[in-house]
Amino acid sequence: MRILSGDLSKMFIVKGLEKILADKEVKRSHLAQLRKACETALEDIQEELKHEETEKSTGSTSAALPLPRNYSANVINAEKHYLPFELACQCSVPRVVVIALDCLQKLIAYGHLSGTSLDPHNPQRRLIDRVVATICACFTGTPTEESVQLQIIKALLTVVTSQHVEIHEGTLLLAVRTCYNIYLASKNLINQTTAKATLTQMLNVIFMRMENQAIEEETTFSNPENPVEPADVLKREAKLEALEIVSFIVDDIVATAVNDASTEKEIEGDTQSEGGQSNGGPTPSIVSVCSSSLPRVPSQDSVDTIGGTSSSGGDLEPIGTSNSFSHVLQKDAYLVFRSLCRLAMKPLPDGIPDPKSHELRSKLLSLQLLLSVVQNAGPVFRQHPVFLSVVRQCLCVALSRDGASSVTEVAELSLALFLALLNNFKAQLKKQIEVFFREIFLNILENPGSTFDHHWLVMQALTRICADAQSVVDLYVNYDCDLSAANIFERLVNVLSKIAQGRHVVDLRTTPVQEKALRIKGLECLVTILKCMVEWSRELYINPNAQSNIDAEKVKENHTEENEGHGYINGTLTTPKQFEAIKQQKEIWEQGIVMFNRKPRRGLQYLQSQKLLGEEAVDVARFLVTEERLDKTVVGDFLGEPDKFNKEVMYAYVDLLDFNEKDFVSALRHFLEGFRLPGEAQKIDRLMEKFAARYCECNSSLRLFASADAPYVLAYSIIMLTTDLHSPQVKNKMTKEQFIKNNRGINDSKDLPEEYLSQIYDEIAGNEIKMKAHSSSALGNKVSKPAGAANEKKRRLLWNMEMEALSSTARQLMESVSHVHSPFTSATHSEHVRPMFKVAWTPFLASFSVGLQDCDDLEVSTLCLDGIRCAIRIACIFHMALERDAFIQALARFTLLTANSPITEIKTKNIDTIKTLITVAHTDGNYLGHSWLDILKCISQLELAQLIGTGVRPQFITGTPTSPTGNNLNLNLGAMNLNLNLPGISSSGSNLHLSDLPSVSINSLEPSVKESIGETISQSVVVAVDRIFTGSTRLDGNAIVDFVRALCQISLEELAHTTQPRMFSLQKIVEISYYNMGRIRLQWSRIWEVLGDHFNKVGTSSNENIAFFAVDSLRQLAMKFIEKGELANFRFQKDFLRPFEHIMKRNRSPTIRDMVVRCVTQMVHSQSDNIKSGWKNIFCVFLLAASDNDEAIVELAFQTINKVVTELYVTNMSAMIDSFQDCVKCLSEFACNPLYPDTNMEAIRLIRLCGRHVADQPALFRDGGAQLADEMVNSQLTSAVTNLGLIPEEERLWVRGWFPILFELSCIIGRCKLDVRTRALTVLFEMAKQYGSTFRSHWWKDLFKVIFRIFNQSKLPDQLSEKSDWLTTTCNHALYAMVDVITQYFDLIGSLLMDDFIAQLLWCVTQENEQLARSGVNCLENLVISNGPKLGDDSWLRICGCVDKIFHLTLPDALLTWSPHSAPAESDNGVKDTQRLFNGLLVQCQVQLELIHTIDNIVFFPSTTRKEDADLLASAKSISASQRDLDLDQGMFQFMSTEHLLLMVDCLAKSHNFARQFNTNSTQRNVLWKAGFRGPVRPNLLKQETQSLACAMRILFRLYHDEGRQNEWTMVADKLTHLGKDALEYYVTLETESHRDAWSPLMLLFLWKINQLSDEKFKTHISWWHQLLCELVSFELKPELRSLLRKIFLKVGQVFRVIAAAP
Repeated sequence: MRILSGDLSKMFIVKGLEKILADKEVKRSHLAQLRKACETALEDIQEELKHEETEKSTGSTSAALPLPRNYSANVINAEKHYLPFELACQCSVPRVVVIALDCLQKLIAYGHLSGTSLDPHNPQRRLIDRVVATICACFTGTPTEESVQLQIIKALLTVVTSQHVEIHEGTLLLAVRTCYNIYLASKNLINQTTAKATLTQMLNVIFMRMENQAIEEETTFSNPENPVEPADVLKREAKLEALEIVSFIVDDIVATAVNDASTEKEIEGDTQSEGGQSNGGPTPSIVSVCSSSLPRVPSQDSVDTIGGTSSSGGDLEPIGTSNSFSHVLQKDAYLVFRSLCRLAMKPLPDGIPDPKSHELRSKLLSLQLLLSVVQNAGPVFRQHPVFLSVVRQCLCVALSRDGASSVTEVAELSLALFLALLNNFKAQLKKQIEVFFREIFLNILENPGSTFDHHWLVMQALTRICADAQSVVDLYVNYDCDLSAANIFERLVNVLSKIAQGRHVVDLRTTPVQEKALRIKGLECLVTILKCMVEWSRELYINPNAQSNIDAEKVKENHTEENEGHGYINGTLTTPKQFEAIKQQKEIWEQGIVMFNRKPRRGLQYLQSQKLLGEEAVDVARFLVTEERLDKTVVGDFLGEPDKFNKEVMYAYVDLLDFNEKDFVSALRHFLEGFRLPGEAQKIDRLMEKFAARYCECNSSLRLFASADAPYVLAYSIIMLTTDLHSPQVKNKMTKEQFIKNNRGINDSKDLPEEYLSQIYDEIAGNEIKMKAHSSSALGNKVSKPAGAANEKKRRLLWNMEMEALSSTARQLMESVSHVHSPFTSATHSEHVRPMFKVAWTPFLASFSVGLQDCDDLEVSTLCLDGIRCAIRIACIFHMALERDAFIQALARFTLLTANSPITEIKTKNIDTIKTLITVAHTDGNYLGHSWLDILKCISQLELAQLIGTGVRPQFITGTPTSPTGNNLNLNLGAMNLNLNLPGISSSGSNLHLSDLPSVSINSLEPSVKESIGETISQSVVVAVDRIFTGSTRLDGNAIVDFVRALCQISLEELAHTTQPRMFSLQKIVEISYYNMGRIRLQWSRIWEVLGDHFNKVGTSSNENIAFFAVDSLRQLAMKFIEKGELANFRFQKDFLRPFEHIMKRNRSPTIRDMVVRCVTQMVHSQSDNIKSGWKNIFCVFLLAASDNDEAIVELAFQTINKVVTELYVTNMSAMIDSFQDCVKCLSEFACNPLYPDTNMEAIRLIRLCGRHVADQPALFRDGGAQLADEMVNSQLTSAVTNLGLIPEEERLWVRGWFPILFELSCIIGRCKLDVRTRALTVLFEMAKQYGSTFRSHWWKDLFKVIFRIFNQSKLPDQLSEKSDWLTTTCNHALYAMVDVITQYFDLIGSLLMDDFIAQLLWCVTQENEQLARSGVNCLENLVISNGPKLGDDSWLRICGCVDKIFHLTLPDALLTWSPHSAPAESDNGVKDTQRLFNGLLVQCQVQLELIHTIDNIVFFPSTTRKEDADLLASAKSISASQRDLDLDQGMFQFMSTEHLLLMVDCLAKSHNFARQFNTNSTQRNVLWKAGFRGPVRPNLLKQETQSLACAMRILFRLYHDEGRQNEWTMVADKLTHLGKDALEYYVTLETESHRDAWSPLMLLFLWKINQLSDEKFKTHISWWHQLLCELVSFELKPELRSLLRKIFLKVGQVFRVIAAAP
């Protein structure tokens, strides 16, 4: 219901004026003006109401509140009646003032007083400004009535929050300042609380209006035709509408203040709770803004600080002008915010401030209000450059001072403000954040004098920082990876690690409870950091398993957007690798700086070697100027050195400094702030000299100094003045007059102006020359430690001194970076975590290890375990093997399962550690790698603890059981066997197993130990352990291999126990083999590579039970695996069954070997159709069984292979073709077992049957797929084609079929006894003869290489008798068989194998075995005679060369040189050696004779020579006997060339000459005779002597008679002439009758051949022999010789016509 104007005047304005007039104080004379103004106003109102009543009818009214003036056209102009209220406010009567303020507040609240009109008394301002000034003037300080204070607060809040009134700039500041002052001055708790709440509400409205205006403007600009209010605008407008009813707001504030006052005695509230009163929703995300620095402009007159000029901030210029803001609301917010910052910058008085002092309360209030503003900062506030400048230049500087304040409340608020800045402004405050971390946070934590309260505040702040993953990663990226920044993240982690370990020095007042709380808080921070790192890298983590439920924890999966994988710096794409490279470069820089601070030259050399620093002097100088981490004392000493390079650097250093337009003292300060002056005068002199020169160069236009000498001397003087005035050791300070006097005449014998020197003196006296501020991290070492102070008061004083020094340094550093804006990188890539963790993993590990080791508190252990689990996750994700292994080993160590600690020490934390370890195994199995070993070792030992927990079999007891209670028993899970200290047995000596001791019950243990051990058998633990093995199927390919490898190693350790090994892990191996058999073959082959090796080792164990279990498990796995079948050309079965082969080879236990054979036999009988590549392993097992001594094993294996060859080869040959070679080799081994002769012969029969299979099914061997050459039995015996790696199709029949058979037969020949090898030799050559027609030529070459291996066996240094038997039987047999084969297939293989066969013959004839040597010669004869017509010239040449070599090799030269003195000593060995030599010589003699006969037989054929000798003898006996015609063409003479025949003649001549030389050496023959050579008769070589010459003569005479060789007759005749003459001359010289008798057949042949010559030839040669023939007459010749000699002489007479020719 609307209110009319008359009602309004009655109930509102009129009542207010009437109340004022009703007050008795108004009736006094001094308030006459007020009374008159009120009366006048009432009269005017009455007239206005009467006028309205006559013009308008009466309307309905309401008992509700009056409408604002905008709702009615006829309203009373409240502004016209303002004077009475102004006068009322100015009076000194509190009741009247309250009435006036209340009326004004209501008028403003309901819009009846907007104050938009100009002030009639001051047209430069609006009426509302006058109203606010009037309201504020009511507060006169502390004496102001409390009710007036409260009414002022209500009125000002209404003015600021009302939508009908607008106040800006100075008026707004006045309103805020008045509320601020009321809070400080009021002694009423309600008023204080109301004032603070009002200020908070004002600030919210001011900044909210600014943000809303920006949103509206942005919305209007984006859609000017149809602006749409966003949701945020609607929400904010709703809040402003709520503020419209101001009375409700004020009443609520007052009520809240009253409640607070009634429940609390003090008004010191928590910073976070105060800031939370106006926390309006979540903070928007940070938007990185790279804005340029704004210029600093002068302040306006209307911009006044709330509390007046700040002493500490008076030198700061106001920032921004009206031109910097797009709206006046932004300027309002800026002015208020800057004023609050300057209030916060005010320093507190020295000493401990009074909690109720205005300075401290003002500081706290300003910080609280700033906290409220920053926490609720909107986009405009966060992004506008002017606000950012205020934050940098004012707020950050204030926080740098207050953050290290000794007042806990101030420090707490400062830290809270810093957190808010970090949350909202970190992108714009990179340098400031660095200073705050480095100088405040870390210094407080590192300072041993810091109080617990300060430690706790910093730790709480760090906890909040570390909870934000983005902030943690940003710290590392922006500081640790910045060359110019400190390593904030690394240093932070190190400090937290020390706190978590309890290694930090704490104040003596700190209680143990507080110390523990700090440790826990440090651990919380470290764990939080790790969790943030895990969260940051979660996208890289892959977990195929479900989370383990051991701890009944549910892990929430967080799904976030894909990160882009890159960071940005100044718009430049920066990858994690680039950051890592920068980090590495920074580490090099830091190392170089550390080295420089120790030894400058070495540091420079290091940096130059790393290509980070140039070698020029200017490069080094620039490094010294820009690098602030250098030790200033070291820099000064380096620059002052007299070396040439140091001087060059110093000159370049000074030249880099700019002294332009600087006064002398400022230039000197700038020069000296970079280093500390050295103590040596000469060094200072050089520095000052260069400084003076540089200053004059930069300021040549000043004309102050006549030369550089003047500034040089003045600089020295100023330095001395500084030392004199500011050194506490100097008692008598230098006066200004003395300083002026000391500097007279220095300017080229003239004085500098006294005013100038006086100004210098004053400046130095007021401001000492210092180096520029640097990090105060070492302050704690410079100030005395409070912990060592004598009393509490002194400790407190020293602590305050430290905090003041820390604050001063932090403030200076913050001011130095207040105008610096560095680019900030908002990290986005997960890869940043890897270098972060690499830097910090060591302190993490140390903290958690110490926490688990030293503390039994559940909270501490839980934090440590969480931290270790997170660290393992990070190390796993980034494949950091070293770090991962370190954490897992630490975790395993604290389970006490693998350590040497007794089980009685197991506590709850150890059980939790076990659960954590199992959880890690389950969740991070894909990444554990080699760390599976430590985990599975713990699980193995856990099984022992579970046995103890169940009471089934207590295990591993250490110590002496002394009482039935068992309190002294220690169950040790770290050992592998039982230790018991018994009398006479050392505790460190032998270990006894449980079976040797009485049973120990778990009930005998301590209750706590019993509970801990019982926890190991809980359902959750048992299920979780089982899930590790069943879940192995979900591990990836690499992880399962690591898992299996570790499990196998643990199994070996379990089985290594000598008395009672455990098979827990072995059983698990079998289980996981079943679980994972369904994997793809590629993965399974890698798994089985490890498992197979383990089964190899276990199957060869000396413990039959273990080996039996392994073989049986292997059988079950193999049967299941073979059931899956196998495709062609795969080899998985071969790999799977290989352990059977290994066990059979290495295990000598008959039981195990029999088990292996039976397992394999079962496979053959049941799975023969599915076996493919596994046949190779099966045959290898049978191969090993074939050589066994156990008849049952051999018999079973042979029966199985008999089945294979006779049955399976017929039906399933195609599937078994690849293993055919192995089968043959296996049969060969059966044939070579000497214990079972029947099996030997049967095996050879089966080999022959295999040959029939090859002959019957050649296509299978050709089409079976290309095989690698390494599958051949002996690759070096194959043709060159096979060495290329693959076997051509046409060669497969030989390589895969015939060759293995023939090769194995040769092996049988070389290994077995005479009957077996004879049978094998026969089968070999029979197969060669039978199937040789299908062999290719190079196959024959391979075959004969195999055959030649038979002779290689005889080359081994065997027993002489066995070797002799071998040579006499097998080799002899093989030689003749080879000749037969060659003869049968000579056309195919003759030329191909001739050289090899001849070489083999040469070897045979050189043996000491007479039979073999003679057989070799005979085989040569047979080969030539059988195939002579087929031989070509090359073949004849090779044969003749062979004969020549045989003659040469078998010539017994030692007969001519041997003597007893050259023989070995007379001993058993010496006699044997001599006898062996003589035997060899005899064999050589026999070979010579045999070879002579062979030549004769080859050339003339054996029957021809015998017939010729018979005719010769008959002719000699009967002069009248006629010569028969001989068939001279039966031998090989006609196929041999003259060259070949003459070569034979030469060989025979050599043999003859050697024999003749020996026969004529009677002395040597006597020596040999006495030594036992050739028995009782003196040795001679008469047969060799005569038969060789006879054969040679036959060849020569035959050549001489051959009409087809007339061209060679001259050469032949020459040889014949000389040979005959030599023979006759030698015969004439023979002395003994026996010798001449031996020569008689030869002479008969010679004389007979001479007589057979034609007359012409006879006439030519007789002249050479006639004289010698005449000499024969003087000897007593045999009748045959005389007869032939007579015929020769008769023919001489006839030929030379001495006698008539015979009729």
